[in-house]
Amino acid sequence: MKLGTDLGFRLSICAIAALLLLAIAAPCIAPHDPERAQPELRLKDPCGAYPLGTDHLGRCIFSRVVFGIRISLFIGLVVVLISASIGMILGEAAGYYGGILDEAIMRLVDAFLSFPSIFLALAVIGFLGSGLTNLMLSLILVEWTGYARLVRSEVLSLQGKEFLEAARSLGASDLCIMSRHILPNILPSLLVMATLSVGYAILGAASLSFLGLGVQPPTPEWGSMMNDARPFIRSHPLMMIFPGTAITITVLAFHLLGDGIRKKLNPRSEWEKQLRF
Repeated sequence: MKLGTDLGFRLSICAIAALLLLAIAAPCIAPHDPERAQPELRLKDPCGAYPLGTDHLGRCIFSRVVFGIRISLFIGLVVVLISASIGMILGEAAGYYGGILDEAIMRLVDAFLSFPSIFLALAVIGFLGSGLTNLMLSLILVEWTGYARLVRSEVLSLQGKEFLEAARSLGASDLCIMSRHILPNILPSLLVMATLSVGYAILGAASLSFLGLGVQPPTPEWGSMMNDARPFIRSHPLMMIFPGTAITITVLAFHLLGDGIRKKLNPRSEWEKQLRF
């Protein structure tokens, strides 16, 4: 299967590119201050001045959705970058050195995995308090274990390979072997997982904010906007629909991107999957 002919992949590229452009140009695109309350304009229907209407405080929904792209992408990318880095370092060390270090790291991973993800995130936020920083920290603590397990598995599959033995025989240090010989071979799998995880991180952040435990008002964040819209879901459903649609499109775009990359990097598995059906 060729990547260029994958419609889902191409659509995901277009969607993510559009989201990035909107995030960068948000101050120019948004017609109003997303945090400015105008009680006299509350719950206004869509019109020329307010393309998506206003919320219960008279804030422009369109402006808040557009600015919400910034915070959502920031959360997703930062959480994935940090959790992937932590998981990669610990997973590579566990797989490469083995022994007691491997056992200790894997038991730590098992300890984190013994809690459902949402409960672990809720526990962290409950202990540290709500807010953007604590929200991202809770998501990082949930996400890093997957990277550690993946990287350890990849490193174990490379142990005993001739190119590693050749590097050792030439006197290469452990750090050199892990960074120059092992890391390039595990990056494709990391890339696929990281791409998929961006969408999961954005969805997780929106879920916690919807519960009132994440990003706090008046910051324009999609989950927080949906939480504000709950009392008005029957009388003004657009308040809920627009941020919900933004979450759906963003998460789906990153999922399709990751799936497309996976198919390209491992076309044989996709071919075998099609044969089974």
